[in-house]
Amino acid sequence: MLYICKMACKKIVIAVDGYAACGKSTLAKALAKKLNYIYVDSGAMYRTVTLYCLQNKVATDDAQAVEEVLPNIHITFQYDTDTDAAQTYLNGKNVERLIRSKQVSDTVSRVSVHKAVRHFLVQQQQAFGRNKGITMDGRDIGTVVFPDAELKIFVTANLAVRTQRRYEELQHKGIHMSEAEIAHNLQERDHIDSTRKESPLRQAKDAIVIDNSHLSRSEQLNLVLEMVADLVGSNCGVS
Repeated sequence: MLYICKMACKKIVIAVDGYAACGKSTLAKALAKKLNYIYVDSGAMYRTVTLYCLQNKVATDDAQAVEEVLPNIHITFQYDTDTDAAQTYLNGKNVERLIRSKQVSDTVSRVSVHKAVRHFLVQQQQAFGRNKGITMDGRDIGTVVFPDAELKIFVTANLAVRTQRRYEELQHKGIHMSEAEIAHNLQERDHIDSTRKESPLRQAKDAIVIDNSHLSRSEQLNLVLEMVADLVGSNCGVS
């Protein structure tokens, strides 16, 4: 099948939400590559704020302390041709590997609950999407960041599948965590993200749910590309 998004075609915003380790980023990245869209990893932005707090000994449970350091944090993304992936930069330094550490994973949900952090990053995320042609994944993209997104996907998968996926991802990056540690971390993050007061993880009313527990990456991608084709029209060559 051919998936091409021509420059003259209608550009849309694609919001991909869901639980941790459901493959949100994998899907959003693949969509961006196929459609020649911009991809933004919102989760990496929260991880970067968390990393800054940890490196500078900011009490992550102290909302005021975290808010005070936000002006010191500048987050950018750069595409790396060697890895064929976007790299996250904190104040000009590549922190892609550091933000995937166990310490950051164990702390990020505690930082992301703070209202000031969410407002700080949501403003940046919305700026990325002003010109459309963007895919973004996270936990509140379709509900808070882009409530008017033309396509909203909510991804889910069972815990065992998610644990195995995260384990393989971390092994590939040279980060060692046991499957038990990963499962505990995912369950804890699910609880914090779903019950937090500020922008909790929830399915948008108009989101399309995809349980990818038994779908391959290509099957999931093709499924969503068909949805995009329905929205942008056959003249864009998405089929």
